[in-house]
Amino acid sequence: MSERTRLLNFIGGEFVPPKSASYLPVYEPATGEVFAEVVASNRADVDAACEAAERAWPAWRNTPTEKRAAILNAIADKLESELERFAQAESKDTGKPLSLARSVDIPRAVSNFRFFASAIQHFASECHPTSADVLNYTLRAPLGVVGCLSPWNLPLYLFTWKIAPALAAGNCVVGKPSELTPATATMFAELCSGAGLPPGVLNVIHGTGSDAGEAICTHPTIKAISFTGGTKTGARIARVAAPLFKKLSLEMGGKNPVLVFDDADFDSMLGTTLRSAFSNQGEICLCGSRIFVQDGIYDRFKSEFVARAKKLVVGDPLEPTTDQGALISQQHHEKVRGYLNLARKEGGKLLCGGEVVSPPRRCSKGWFLSPAVIEGLAPDCRTSQEEIFGPVVTIYRFKTEEEAVRLANGTPYGLASVVWTRSLDRAHRVSANLQAGIVWVNCWMVRDLRTPFGGVKQSGVGREGGWEALRFFTEPKNVCLKLS
Repeated sequence: MSERTRLLNFIGGEFVPPKSASYLPVYEPATGEVFAEVVASNRADVDAACEAAERAWPAWRNTPTEKRAAILNAIADKLESELERFAQAESKDTGKPLSLARSVDIPRAVSNFRFFASAIQHFASECHPTSADVLNYTLRAPLGVVGCLSPWNLPLYLFTWKIAPALAAGNCVVGKPSELTPATATMFAELCSGAGLPPGVLNVIHGTGSDAGEAICTHPTIKAISFTGGTKTGARIARVAAPLFKKLSLEMGGKNPVLVFDDADFDSMLGTTLRSAFSNQGEICLCGSRIFVQDGIYDRFKSEFVARAKKLVVGDPLEPTTDQGALISQQHHEKVRGYLNLARKEGGKLLCGGEVVSPPRRCSKGWFLSPAVIEGLAPDCRTSQEEIFGPVVTIYRFKTEEEAVRLANGTPYGLASVVWTRSLDRAHRVSANLQAGIVWVNCWMVRDLRTPFGGVKQSGVGREGGWEALRFFTEPKNVCLKLS
């Protein structure tokens, strides 16, 4: 393998080949070419990772909180010092603009570790003086070995979002990144070892969801599963893991509405709505893919939004002028194009975009697509209801607040929503009535890591972030003490 990199499993502090000697190709989306091979793990590999984690857990569980926090901070320091190397790898693996990986993905991974290194030192349990001679208090202990499964769209960002609280709470981790984007997880495992994380505390298993992923979700050693990905995969995890009484945190798909009222700050709304529609090629579960605009400003919005979308530069992720990179895979590229064809059949009018783009030179065979804006669709058609997860948005008119809320809530999903209005009363009222785990008012993607993160309906079960994550990765025990 002199011409390609082989990405191996990380088990017990060492990189090891797969038990089956099987590998999967890893493509660079911007070029459409294979640049690496990654392990195709099976249950035997997961067994080995779980055994390593079990061996490491007693010592890690008993490591003082301050020392665990110091190691997490050391990991953050090393990652920050290698930000450019990781950003380059993330861009190559995903097709996203290097500028985005450099400014968002890797800095957020650093923040995840810094945040939970601090949070675990302030994590407190409850004490209830029940009577003069009875005291009830709560102990919170780490679960043991936990499984963390992350998606391909924000690979290191979301991998560390799960790993950091799990390690901070005293658990050992068997993690599986997407087989489409395995590079930075592999690099991160090596970095953690160099930062002083003991062998076996973090183990990284590569492979497909049906083989490696399912083996993790059904392994008797693993006490909890934290998953981010598609709703169909989340449903499968629930079917196989729930009967085994594992704790589950499932952050899944979205079909997020953006509600634009006619009293919105138009200029601020327009720029942010463009970003919320097309950031990361629309491959973010929080992107606003359904835009509802009040009658009074609909025509102006349509004209200016389409004009701005046409100006977005689709091209080589390494170029500083690039706004939109490549979609993750040929299969996904075909899926998104299929939805554009479906939209036309369902009566939609393509106002711009949806064209295959072939940037010059090295990216001529990459999987690029221009940002698409569609109007004229019924709110209950498939294009309006199903998650596309690409640079495609649909726009609709509404007249009243009640109609806007009804339309926004009219899908099986409930992850995020955005509301644009200058009315404080309306902001509170609409936010309370939207069926979503997150509501942004006059902004988008402003994150405070202390807040609970997750969705309702088919967008998720459970919450991540802040105390919610530390509670998920610990088991509460009530102690009732009667004083003598």
